[in-house]
Amino acid sequence: MRVLRHIPTLVAAAVMVVGSVAASAAADRDRLRAFLNVTGFDVALESIKLSAADAPRMLGFEARDFGASWTRLANEVFDVKEMQGMAMDILAGTLSDEALTHAAQFYATDLGQRLVAAENASHMTDSKDKQASGRDILAELQRDNPERVAILERMSDAIDADGNSVRAVQEIEFRFLIAARDAGIIQMKVDEDGLRAMQAEQADELKADMRLSSLAASAGAYRDFSDAELTDYAEALEQPLMQEVYELMNAVQYEIMANRFEVVAGRMAALDPGQEL
Repeated sequence: MRVLRHIPTLVAAAVMVVGSVAASAAADRDRLRAFLNVTGFDVALESIKLSAADAPRMLGFEARDFGASWTRLANEVFDVKEMQGMAMDILAGTLSDEALTHAAQFYATDLGQRLVAAENASHMTDSKDKQASGRDILAELQRDNPERVAILERMSDAIDADGNSVRAVQEIEFRFLIAARDAGIIQMKVDEDGLRAMQAEQADELKADMRLSSLAASAGAYRDFSDAELTDYAEALEQPLMQEVYELMNAVQYEIMANRFEVVAGRMAALDPGQEL
């Protein structure tokens, strides 16, 4: 932070400075909001709300067990505008102008906007339906067009280049279960070290499941794109600045999910007396 060495003595000058800072902040906020929109990250964040039903399942319940009270709770905790605001707060201090511009320019192209439209539709599709149709398409591709499967794998690797997705998902699970325990919703038979050990044992299986799910979702989402277009996309995703953007967006999305699941765990205490895990 730059230190102001000369402080104006006139109130009018001070108001002008504050107004300038506020205008700059508002402009930056508008730019980030445009970035979320053009890249489709706003819809990706909105889709976190669809994961709300996973919270009760992780504790051995179903969302319907809580009736209308769960719907109200989920709508409050997974508020779309709040989650998008959280994302902009994080991105404002971490996303470089160069990376923002690079990603925005790609996704603003005709191909980029078609990709975003397909990805947005996929994000907001019921997970079970998406996986069922996607796995059928993937099986057909594995039989008839293995080259396209290789392109989808290349895209998947570029989107998660640092390989943090499994660790991130397990961290969300860990933080949620610990929050649920601390809120008195569940009683755990293992301590935190024991939970980490269980997750370590399951990591390889989870990685394989996530890989298959990702490829199935991609097979369905990009079914109307040519192999050449997807190759161009893979190449774009592999560019260093795009890698920077995706590493950050992945981290932001996972952190918001973990945060919201922790909040919902604390709020669930009022809905259910608890059970043993």
